[in-house]
Amino acid sequence: MQADQLEPVTRAPMTDESPQNDDSAAGGLFPGLEPAPQAEKSAGYRVLARKYRPKNFEELIGQDLMVRILTNAFELGRVHQAYMLTGVRGVGKTTTARILARALNYSVPAHDGAPAIDRPTVHMPVLGEHCQAIIDSRHVDVIEMDAASHTGVDDVREIIEGAKYKPAVARTKVYIIDEVHMLSKSAFNALLKTLEEPPEHVKFIFATTEIEKVPVTVRSRCLRFDLRRVEPATLVAHLDRICRAENVAIEPDALSLISRAAEGSVRDSLSLLDQAIAHGGPGRTIPAEEVRAMLGLADKARVIEIFDALMRGEVARALEGLQQQYDEGADPAQVLTEIAEFVHLVTRAKITPDAAFAASPPEESKAAKTYAGQLAMPVLNRAWQILMKGIAEARESARPLAAADMVLVRLAYAADLPTPEDALRKLGWGAPESAGAAPAPAATGRPAPTMAATAPRAGFAGDAGAARATAMQAAPAPDSAPRASFAKFEDVIARAAAERDIQLKILLERDVRLVRFEQGQVEFSLAPGGSTHLPQVLMRRLQEWTGERWIVALSNREGYPSIAERRAEEERERQRGVAADPLVRAVLEKFPGAEIVSVRNASEAMDQAAAPAGPESADDVIYADDDESGDDD
Repeated sequence: MQADQLEPVTRAPMTDESPQNDDSAAGGLFPGLEPAPQAEKSAGYRVLARKYRPKNFEELIGQDLMVRILTNAFELGRVHQAYMLTGVRGVGKTTTARILARALNYSVPAHDGAPAIDRPTVHMPVLGEHCQAIIDSRHVDVIEMDAASHTGVDDVREIIEGAKYKPAVARTKVYIIDEVHMLSKSAFNALLKTLEEPPEHVKFIFATTEIEKVPVTVRSRCLRFDLRRVEPATLVAHLDRICRAENVAIEPDALSLISRAAEGSVRDSLSLLDQAIAHGGPGRTIPAEEVRAMLGLADKARVIEIFDALMRGEVARALEGLQQQYDEGADPAQVLTEIAEFVHLVTRAKITPDAAFAASPPEESKAAKTYAGQLAMPVLNRAWQILMKGIAEARESARPLAAADMVLVRLAYAADLPTPEDALRKLGWGAPESAGAAPAPAATGRPAPTMAATAPRAGFAGDAGAARATAMQAAPAPDSAPRASFAKFEDVIARAAAERDIQLKILLERDVRLVRFEQGQVEFSLAPGGSTHLPQVLMRRLQEWTGERWIVALSNREGYPSIAERRAEEERERQRGVAADPLVRAVLEKFPGAEIVSVRNASEAMDQAAAPAGPESADDVIYADDDESGDDD
């Protein structure tokens, strides 16, 4: 919910004499902010993350989905026994846990004509009997435990023993375990039974930043809420309200810089705002440039200038821009990060040109749309990959400026390289641009044909390479079979036979138990004794025959019988049918030990007699008998 949609409500002032827990996340801002009372100011400074910590769900920002679910659950009386709150640091996990504990124990006597409230509810317009103690983390029935320092099974046993007893003063005993993923395996196992069947008066609230480390047996027993990062626009409005409440003058662009640097964390943004206020000094407006210097960020206009120089291949201008940013205090790795963010913005503008980018300044969005119309998608994709690798290099290097320089040099020269399809056209491979050819490999995600892989290298090998490329372009394409398109698996076997690849044909018919076949993808299981190298061999052959990348995978499913198995079963059926013939049965009885070797009709027998000795076809190789008769199996 947006902070400007909330109405002020009455709340009791807090005093600094109450203990506070600095580990809580500042998850939101109550919109009816007033400057702190004079007594509170004189008592000592409190950081903004503690001073403006939300007290109820109405003050929580950026978590609308969770608030709506909890509101409906409490109104329906469907209060869960355990809650799991997960998210990045500073989005309000511990704060939400305290608000939830307050909601579970909310109790207010009748006052000013309003009826008394003595039931769990998320609507808490005034402080109840237990609210202030819960907010201050000093309530006897709301037990907070930091799992980072209490990881053992003995700590969990204390919880289990304490859960047996009813709350002392409140309605519900609530256990809040922060960073629950730090508990040991034995501690989790000890907690499982109590977590699954807790007493009626006990509720559990867990908070963690690493949900994947929590055993699935624990997660399955909890109602899980993923607290989201707060949107930049919401965070800027939140910071602006705090600045007005604190009588601090600051430029809007400075707040935007802080919100972007916080990456959706409210607590991080308030800590940075604290630092910016101290940096700006008393009685003056805090400019965006000072905040940018404080954060070590790059000037966005200069970042765009560096990007422009890189895309034009002007290395010297790009390096000069980076040096200027470095001299003014910008971190080289951060400059590369800003360039990468602009590449991402340009890519989005190219894909969705009509979309509005609310998180970016208008000038930056306009520049991104301009570059989107000028740069090809392969160029942007290549720039992104180089920058992602280069950022890690700059951060890990002992000389970050030199590492960033080399990244820019690499990126500038890569920007001049032709795309793979352009290189192939210049070398004579593939159809010209005006011929309406199929999409290039960079656009489709498929690699170029195998023969084209050597063509670009020949073009960059000096005079001899250029001569070879010219000869390749002038010479006609080698005589080869046309590119194939297979509608069914039998077409692949037929192509192997046509290519005289008898070994592959044998393997496909004997070892492949087909699970699924479609253009570009084959999935099968192996018959007993089948070769595990068959998927790789088949994938290479399919790419050679079709010019496209194929996915060939082994499946753990049984699949249909192989072609050889089906033919063998058909042959057995024929033999059983023939053995039932009275004449054949009489012959077998007359000659003890005789057996039916094969069954052929008259035309097959004539073809067999006319055929020359030795196997001439793939069928002869696959189905020849081991005996000296040479008959088909």
